[in-house]
Amino acid sequence: MVDIQNLHYSYKKKKVFDGLSITFEAGNIYGLLGKNGTGKSTLFKNICGLLKPAKGEVSVGGQLSKLRHPGMLSKLFMLPEDFFVPSVKVKEFIATLAPFYPNFSYSDFDKYILEFEIPIDSKLDQMSMGQKKKALIAFSLATNTELLLMDEPTNGLDIVSKSQFKKVMSSAISSHKCIIISTHQVKDIENLVDRISVIDNGSILFNASLAEVGRKLSFHQGIHPSAKEKVVYSEETLTGISEVLYNESGEESKVDLEALYKAIMIHPSTINNLFNS
Repeated sequence: MVDIQNLHYSYKKKKVFDGLSITFEAGNIYGLLGKNGTGKSTLFKNICGLLKPAKGEVSVGGQLSKLRHPGMLSKLFMLPEDFFVPSVKVKEFIATLAPFYPNFSYSDFDKYILEFEIPIDSKLDQMSMGQKKKALIAFSLATNTELLLMDEPTNGLDIVSKSQFKKVMSSAISSHKCIIISTHQVKDIENLVDRISVIDNGSILFNASLAEVGRKLSFHQGIHPSAKEKVVYSEETLTGISEVLYNESGEESKVDLEALYKAIMIHPSTINNLFNS
């Protein structure tokens, strides 16, 4: 679906990417994790063709992103972190933009709006920030594009809205779609994504499926620490000790995404040696 090869990109004197390569495939929901300022949004803009690489190639469905061919653009949608909404009612917004997306589903949109409890007759610019964000999430999912990029989609959402977000995202999964969710709020995508890519200092620090993670690592919460030779990463929490361990049983374990992310950021060499062996 998305193929990125040897991507180089800089903002004036600030180098963002220096030879980044990664592939995102259809049928997966990816969690693109990383600290703020590590290049997640810049990567999305290169995928959409809003930014052009200094070197290397980015393609979507076999078409170069930088050319922004209408056929490619109709197959992708990006929900940005920062956005502007016009002073129109939701129905007017849909009537104007939906025709650009051949697979737009009005019934799906109505379903998502109902789940999100969005006032359909209100003007977008008069909604709260959370309502605006949920209205745009509903639209982005209803486009039914083959590629959906979501940049920090849970920013501005309260606890209830984040739960609603997970519910509607789960219903939107399809074998022909590739969904990439960029976030630094790891808990918000737990039990939702099936692959994790971590970006740091302009490069891919880690890239694997959660199934593979569960086979090679196990996760433990307890009062007493495990034997040191079993521990990849540990930290003391208010409720005890959180640990990431080498999985010696061979049985797939449930992944603690937050603990995994911390382990990757603090011990990247150890983690990558394990997964590349």
